[in-house]
Amino acid sequence: MNNIQDRGYTNPDKLVSTDWVAEHLNDENVRIVESNEDPLLYPSGHIPGAVEVDWVKDLNDPLRRDYLDKEGFSALASKIGITPDTTVVFYGDKSNWWATYALWVFELFGHTNAVIMDGGRLKWTNEEREITRERPDIAPTDYTAPDRDDSIVRAFRDQVLDHVNTQGQLVDVRSPSEFSGEKLHMDGYPQEGAVRGGHIPGANNVPWSRAANEDGTFKSADDLKAIYVEEQGLDPDAPTISYCRIGERSSHTWFVLKNLLGFTDVKNYDGSWTEWGNSVGVPIEK
Repeated sequence: MNNIQDRGYTNPDKLVSTDWVAEHLNDENVRIVESNEDPLLYPSGHIPGAVEVDWVKDLNDPLRRDYLDKEGFSALASKIGITPDTTVVFYGDKSNWWATYALWVFELFGHTNAVIMDGGRLKWTNEEREITRERPDIAPTDYTAPDRDDSIVRAFRDQVLDHVNTQGQLVDVRSPSEFSGEKLHMDGYPQEGAVRGGHIPGANNVPWSRAANEDGTFKSADDLKAIYVEEQGLDPDAPTISYCRIGERSSHTWFVLKNLLGFTDVKNYDGSWTEWGNSVGVPIEK
């Protein structure tokens, strides 16, 4: 099922194909944005016309453990040359971890005219499509963002604690070894960031990668329902919170549940295990 519209998603318009992107490279109403974990990838070659949004430098406040404010987002949006009407197409490495993370941050400022290129950087390069090292010359705009609204798609620690106390739906998208407390991070990464290992009580463990195919594309709605609804017993109409270690992997699952499966109330807990595992007095399970 290569056609996105045929995969049964609740909101298929939140995804575009590599073919679609190739056809819109020169569309003035479209801005292509690459967001990666690896900062060396974009300068080594990217989709022609794509700009880079770095998750650390561009999306996070340099001093507070928080995201940029409306002035910061206005400056970023102006720098990359978008208006509120611009369709922003995100893509990146790691099966679009950081692309969904950037899209999620953009939604905090009401820029919902944003989509994901299905398959991300891996699919584009595997198809041997054009890449360039040339950074585009983008004319800045004058973007005025609204106040950041954290209430719709973001969860905070105390909200999660209330959610635990009412036995709400939680999806831990980390690896099984992180979920069990055996490790504090994925294999191949420094085992640091939290004092304690384990998971939030009552959480379902569904590693984010189960939602992706080997080529980085998203699985069909039927395959996703088989995992999240049939196997895990999650109710699409019940409030749901996803989390991981710092919020990037869980933004991938947030995107899947909200846009592809149509869960009605999904929030991403970006504090995730680095906050929960270091917090005094909160319960954990192993």
